[in-house]
Amino acid sequence: MAAGNWIIYNDFIANSYKKVYNLNATDTIKCALVTSGSNAIDKAMVGAVYGSITNELATANGYTAGGATAASGAIAGGGATATITFDTANVAWTGSGAGFTARALVMYDDTAASKQLIAYFNLDGTPADVTVPSGVTLTVTIANVFSAA
Repeated sequence: MAAGNWIIYNDFIANSYKKVYNLNATDTIKCALVTSGSNAIDKAMVGAVYGSITNELATANGYTAGGATAASGAIAGGGATATITFDTANVAWTGSGAGFTARALVMYDDTAASKQLIAYFNLDGTPADVTVPSGVTLTVTIANVFSAA
């Protein structure tokens, strides 16, 4: 399965200029899974905050509502390195029972008061739903969520 590219929310870009975030290891970054009908699969989502997401997976079958913590958020670059990047540790969920199906992963800042959304990507580049059966682990490798040069 080839995942899509990270898509940055317009609200995240605007809020970055307002000093809403501290992504360099201070804020807790989380990743939630949503279904194909979610309003979060739209970079122009108005009021792009976690509490406004529709169709997040419910707590069941190996997934916990609210998502998984993507530890070790870090911004790299600057100075002699012209490209600035943001990365975190990977996240993973292991299916249980009937397993689960998701379309996209939504990254958000769990520390900020309103839990602003940062970016999302489709788990399958088609895009198509991804089914995780019992005993199978979905690991999302998080690298270069965004970069600036």
